[in-house]
Amino acid sequence: MKKGKQAVDAPLQGVVVLEFSHAVLGPTAGLVLADLGAEVIKIERTPDGDPTRYLKGFGLGYFPFFNRNKKSLVVDLKSSEGREIVEKLLEGADVLIENYAPGTMDRLGFGYPALAPRFPRLVYCSLKGFLEGPYEKRTALDEVVQMMSGLAYMTGPPGQPLRAGASVVDIMTGLCGAMGALLALMERKETGRGQLAKTALFETAAFVMAHHMAYQVVAGTPPPPMPARISPWAIYHQFRTLEGQIIFIGVTSDKQWPRFCRAFDRIDLLEDKRLQTNNDRVTQHDWLLPDLEAMVATMSLEEAVRRCEQAEIPFSPVARPEDLFDDPQLNLGGSLLDTTFPGGQKTKMPKLPLSLGNHLWSLRRDPPRVGQHTLEVLTHLGYGVDEIRSLHERGIIVSPEDTVKGTEDG
Repeated sequence: MKKGKQAVDAPLQGVVVLEFSHAVLGPTAGLVLADLGAEVIKIERTPDGDPTRYLKGFGLGYFPFFNRNKKSLVVDLKSSEGREIVEKLLEGADVLIENYAPGTMDRLGFGYPALAPRFPRLVYCSLKGFLEGPYEKRTALDEVVQMMSGLAYMTGPPGQPLRAGASVVDIMTGLCGAMGALLALMERKETGRGQLAKTALFETAAFVMAHHMAYQVVAGTPPPPMPARISPWAIYHQFRTLEGQIIFIGVTSDKQWPRFCRAFDRIDLLEDKRLQTNNDRVTQHDWLLPDLEAMVATMSLEEAVRRCEQAEIPFSPVARPEDLFDDPQLNLGGSLLDTTFPGGQKTKMPKLPLSLGNHLWSLRRDPPRVGQHTLEVLTHLGYGVDEIRSLHERGIIVSPEDTVKGTEDG
């Protein structure tokens, strides 16, 4: 597997980001900036750090993926000494990211109205459930806005709304937040001032659903859920192979049709006058698709893949997430980063899906242990050994035992 070079020339080198976040939304924005080279300091609560670290079920993978290339500072934000630490960090910070519930940062004394006059160069990135409007005080989750926006309705069969199989709204909203922070940093070069960048889950979900809204306007009828949709292409379908595997095959143009027929030895279909154009083939769906299903059912998955590659048509075996670990494209293309999780598991995780000149996004830091960089951050801020020991003994900061011992012995 290819490894990226150390990102010493990364575009955001020298940019300092303070991340007040949990779950997926805020950590996604921080992950993007961290991968691009920013120094992201994740501010975690005492004594145990981000609660996302301890989620079960589908939440098991949240923290170890979305928090690489970050430092962990665990500090009691309800104490005056803890807030003083953050105040000192703000003096050198370029960006603040937060996705806490509405009003939380204001109660802590770190809301935008309180910070903007004192730190005029600060870019403040606020990620919420809703932007300004009747819902803005509500708390939202990815699944909530999938239901609100029609995404769940469009994903499941008719009458059976189903959330998408990944936190797509959280992640896309986090990407929008990172984009807002980058734009604000660009403007700061001209104006010398930071600003508030806001984005939200519901409005992002609505943006994702806009083409279905447009369908309603053009067609004059609501779009059907995806499992019940009528495809504009005659062959855009899942087929089961001889060993019971599933492969998706698409024939999406009249130029692809002859290649498909030849690769699958179906000259009879190529010569059939009823099937000359895509629209002709759509009208023959009732018998054409069962014919092709029976054909693919006689082939192994390997053979079906080989014929699709020969035909140069869109196709894919139906994969599972675990299949990505060994995917040749990701491995040979250098798109996976060797990573060690806080629990000690060694694995490979996808890197930022972006190619930019000669930049190679690297893993500079594994996802941090609870408070792994607390002592480093405080030392950089000028705190002495005795001050750090006192803060630790009183529970205002938390750091792994090995680093605490190192400080006490120092």
